[in-house]
Amino acid sequence: MKAGDDLKQAVARPASFLQTMRAVAWSFFGVRRGADYEKDVAQLNPVHVIIAGVIGAVLFVLALLLLVQWVIGSGVAGN
Repeated sequence: MKAGDDLKQAVARPASFLQTMRAVAWSFFGVRRGADYEKDVAQLNPVHVIIAGVIGAVLFVLALLLLVQWVIGSGVAGN
């Protein structure tokens, strides 16, 4: 088998983007059962995983920025 064939098979995996987002969200918490991990490895599309990871990272950074803004804003208003 060629490397190109492996990539084509990986991209054609059946998992939906929503399933991929769910798996990436669990990975952000670091909590995943071994059986679920094996299932994800077999079914998830690697392109979807990369896109979901970037989206998850951006949302995480935005949440942190909003939290910092809220804490700074509530501290100034409390004075």
